Amino acid sequence: MARKVRVAETVELDRVEGAPHPRETLSLAGQDAALAIVARALRRARPPQAWLMCGPPGVGKATMAYRIARYLLAYGATTDGPGDLSVPEHDPVTMQVAAGSHPGLLVLKRGLNAAGKLMTVLGVDEMSRLNGFFGMTSGAGGWRVVIIDTADDMNDNAANALLKLLEEPPKRAMLLLLTNTPGRLLPTIRSRCQRLLLKPLSDADMQRELARLLPEASAEERAALAQLSGGSLGAALRLGQGEGVALARDALRLIENAAQPDIPALLSLSDRLARISDGLDMLGDFMAQALTDRIRARAMAGQTGLYKWVDALERMRRHFGRTDALHLDPRQSLLSTARDLAATSHRAGKI
Repeated sequence: MARKVRVAETVELDRVEGAPHPRETLSLAGQDAALAIVARALRRARPPQAWLMCGPPGVGKATMAYRIARYLLAYGATTDGPGDLSVPEHDPVTMQVAAGSHPGLLVLKRGLNAAGKLMTVLGVDEMSRLNGFFGMTSGAGGWRVVIIDTADDMNDNAANALLKLLEEPPKRAMLLLLTNTPGRLLPTIRSRCQRLLLKPLSDADMQRELARLLPEASAEERAALAQLSGGSLGAALRLGQGEGVALARDALRLIENAAQPDIPALLSLSDRLARISDGLDMLGDFMAQALTDRIRARAMAGQTGLYKWVDALERMRRHFGRTDALHLDPRQSLLSTARDLAATSHRAGKI
């Protein structure tokens, strides 16, 4: 009898149409500093029990995680492999990881519920797979690797289950926690992981990667994608699809005009979203990224009192997540988000 495929295994929110999945991607652009930190720890046989891989969506966290996993599964925490942690394309480990079939690698992420709808959280049922995974006999080299993508999605029960594992980690085990907003995680989880920051890509890195991945796009189109994506290669590739650029510009306008939302324009936009596959999901991602960039820029400039905008960002993420998962009305979602942003503008000032 054929093995019953877990529905959770079929969900690939991080796959961009027309581009390889992070587990299939062997190149890592623009993250030399972070890669050097990891390589030094692994090749000196002193890796931490867990890395907390932080950074905006689309900058290469998952690609980095799979790169670390391949190296550990192929060479262990040794100097046997290359200094850049690469593993040859035709190595058995590379091919197994790309196929999602390596027995030493477990990937945990949001799956589908019994009704076939995307779950809004990564729950304790998924985290319970850790016990069975670490109970198995380890493979060649003895290493086992878990990627949690993203740790932001864990609910309280899942976070507590992970914390228990971090308190008593198995030997030769590596946990790679991907996070867009590390502040959402329990302080006790953050304290038991080594933080690894992946920064937005430089304009030169973006232009080089977009030329490689989007050879049919003009130089002007690639420049526009790089500017709108804020150093996120994943966002740039999503922007390059269909109405992505137009939706990104809509998102920027909504954030820029948060204090005085244009209701007729919002209603018109909601009608457009109903005709675009994953349109609401894309708009929500672009709005969250635009607001995150503005909060970060003001924080770096020394502005204080931004917590109200941080709270608004979290509410917006949750709201769009619920709307997409439950297939709610895009019009109501946009209007509710616009009202919340307007109220925050009046209380906390323009962002």
